[in-house]
Amino acid sequence: MVERRVPRWSEFSELVRPRRLPGDATDRRLARAATIDDLRELARRTVPRAVFDYTDGAAGAEISLRRSREAFERVEFCPRVLRDVSVVDPSTTLLGAPSALPLAFAPTGFTRLMNSEGESAVGRVAERVGVPYALSTMGTTSVEALAAAAPAARKWFQLYLWRDRDASAALVERARAAGYEALVLTVDTPVAGPRLRDVRNGFSIPPALTLRTMANAAVHPRWWVDLLTTPPLEFASLRSWGGTVADLADRVFEPAATLADVERLRASWPGALVVKGVQGVDDARAVVDAGADAVVVSNHGGRQLDRSPTPLEQLPAIARAVGDRAEVYVDGGVLDGADVVAAVALGARACLVGRAYLYGLMAGGERGVQRAADILTREITRTMQLLGVTSVAELTPERARLRP
Repeated sequence: MVERRVPRWSEFSELVRPRRLPGDATDRRLARAATIDDLRELARRTVPRAVFDYTDGAAGAEISLRRSREAFERVEFCPRVLRDVSVVDPSTTLLGAPSALPLAFAPTGFTRLMNSEGESAVGRVAERVGVPYALSTMGTTSVEALAAAAPAARKWFQLYLWRDRDASAALVERARAAGYEALVLTVDTPVAGPRLRDVRNGFSIPPALTLRTMANAAVHPRWWVDLLTTPPLEFASLRSWGGTVADLADRVFEPAATLADVERLRASWPGALVVKGVQGVDDARAVVDAGADAVVVSNHGGRQLDRSPTPLEQLPAIARAVGDRAEVYVDGGVLDGADVVAAVALGARACLVGRAYLYGLMAGGERGVQRAADILTREITRTMQLLGVTSVAELTPERARLRP
């Protein structure tokens, strides 16, 4: 029989410690986000459904996207114990220059739709954190404006090959003149993937004020006020567009691109050349033979060909095939610092992350991007400590494997 008593107020008061979070409502909301999934949920509640679905969704039945996440869930770490991990260094080198983490911020299109701070906010966070940021051809900030917003950031420029080759060449020249250190050629977009969420939402660029979107505006008034009271969307590639993302891609992208285009870019571009969208060993060898300094094992985040190979599963074989001649990166489904650690152990030099920072951008602008970066940094560091490693160089294939 347990003896009961009435607690004294002094005893009770010691247990009452209301949590006082600093800053305004956005700061407090972001401070409660402990994971990228938490930021995703904040983003879902902050922006209109069509905008969230454009970021969150993928092609077709979204099988490729689910498989990418499932592949990371199959990772099994192999830790060593009784190692001194009081000091851990998660830095590495990417394309011959330092990076504070084994990751880069991936190129994403139409970024100012998520929040009017857009690519400039992402570039400033990349500058503070010390990681590269790739500006998309379909970005909503020009190469020159990003260079002015984040002058000390490591800036890469992502290029889609256009039907209009002169316009593509002009963009490359602008990137060179603005001091971009690398060109990231995306090669998995001969045509647009079937983004069914966009179709069902009637999503267009810029957003059309239909009855549905006006009803949605009542639920997300701050987003609409932000959109309508800031400068109009301006694309790095086009001054205006009034159709869907797929319409734009099918009109502009070059379905006749070949390996010869990689060779021509290599001959004309003085900086590093990264080829993004490689999904097999033979193509990896071919683009490296054509002059690529790095390849990104990628299926475009599942946004192009559904049921495409899962990047993390393809990574080890591609790293073995070309890793001695070029750097190998991976993207798709990276939503946790442990994902980054696993990918490096399985053969990647680094991961490209896109959705992770976009969730932060939607949830809280530049502060949300910073929160995403802080979460990933903390997770990478802690995972390395729990693995018993103190440097990225120690993330060898013995430290992680994929369960069947």
